[in-house]
Amino acid sequence: MLYRGFVKPAVDRTLGAIGLVVLSPVLGALALGIRVRMGSPVVFRQTRIGVKDRPFGFVKFRTMTDGRDAGGALLPDGERITGLGRFLRSTSLDELPQLWNVMKGEMSLVGPRPLLPEYLPRYSEFQRRRHEVVPGITGWAQIKGRNELSWERKFELDVWYVDHCSLALDLKILALTLVSVLRRTGISQKDHATAPVFLGSGESSSFGSSRQSGNSKCG
Repeated sequence: MLYRGFVKPAVDRTLGAIGLVVLSPVLGALALGIRVRMGSPVVFRQTRIGVKDRPFGFVKFRTMTDGRDAGGALLPDGERITGLGRFLRSTSLDELPQLWNVMKGEMSLVGPRPLLPEYLPRYSEFQRRRHEVVPGITGWAQIKGRNELSWERKFELDVWYVDHCSLALDLKILALTLVSVLRRTGISQKDHATAPVFLGSGESSSFGSSRQSGNSKCG
């Protein structure tokens, strides 16, 4: 527990603060580009769920317009995402504002991606274990396929990370994330701007069922 409880949070907050300062010119340039191309707001804000099911204010750069149909309903994501938005997502530059969440301790550099509050009642007992650790900007599921994976597979990988997280694993994930970003792989599932909504998967997979009693091994 030493690494997860003390070392990891301290390193995250320090690197989050340093990242915001060092990358401030990049953040400013991207914000200006978004403001010119898409207008305000520049930053997309949304409630997401963090460690121990706690909600927090998640931020990222805006990648979609507020386009609506004749009835006033928002158009599908695929119709609202802009050319600049696709570029930001494919390079993961839209995630940079989350360094603010990292500096505040709401997120980590590495961990399961934070998801929407409405997903909470849809998780199996096994899947809900992903909230035993602080959510991350990148994670084990992101380097294993990102949005090309099914929700069930993502959650299996998230819980595997909960049980095995360590400094060595985090460094490996950060290095492989850079490779994934450069290759621009796993950005979306077919016919979706990113991934479909998680509606629940009923019974957990055989992989998950066999591990539900496992304890976290993050040392």
